Amino acid sequence: MNKQKILIVEDEAHIAEVLIAYCQNNGYLVEHLSSGKEVISFVEENSVDLILLDLMLPDIDGLEICKKIRKFSQLPIIMITAKGEEIDKLLGLEFGADDYICKPFSPREVMARVKTVLRRVTNNNTELDAANSIKHSEFEMTINEFEVTFKGQFLDLTPREFLILRLFLENSGRVFSRDEILVYAYSDTLDISDRNIDTHIKNIRKKINQIAEEAEPIRSVYGIGYKFNKL
Repeated sequence: MNKQKILIVEDEAHIAEVLIAYCQNNGYLVEHLSSGKEVISFVEENSVDLILLDLMLPDIDGLEICKKIRKFSQLPIIMITAKGEEIDKLLGLEFGADDYICKPFSPREVMARVKTVLRRVTNNNTELDAANSIKHSEFEMTINEFEVTFKGQFLDLTPREFLILRLFLENSGRVFSRDEILVYAYSDTLDISDRNIDTHIKNIRKKINQIAEEAEPIRSVYGIGYKFNKL
């Protein structure tokens, strides 16, 4: 059985060292980041089973990181906080944290929480319901696993491409402007051009056409944007 991987995001070195040691002693693989600004790109590019995420990071607030991750992943997140007044927010749907631990904490308590959350996620994944799966026009998408196939063949999509294709599959026939797609696919649109969407659409089409050259599920709507048509 493959070892599960935990990403620890903690800027206080002594706390990070304790968490790393306990996670490793309990049989987990561990990655550590001391900066919040690296988290999103790391999660997008690497396989992680759970994040231990400090609330009070020096560069980006942990809640903001949590919100951004929830735009593209249901990866389990346990927040580590010294601010008791934030607890209600942490467990709210707005931020999407799975659990929280208040400082100072017992490392054994952390491990107990980690095991509980991972067990819950594993059990949920064995009982996937229709809401976690989309089947449309020979596409089959498993949302929790971020996997999609077309005509039975795997589509190797980036996280952004996956989100965009999901938007279309869930809203067949509806026309979306570039701005609407941009807002859906990106947490922060300030430094992103809506022309990035054109590039993503081009890449999705290319990958689909590698499987079926004639397929054209995503169509341009002149002067507006794009829509998904049933094949």
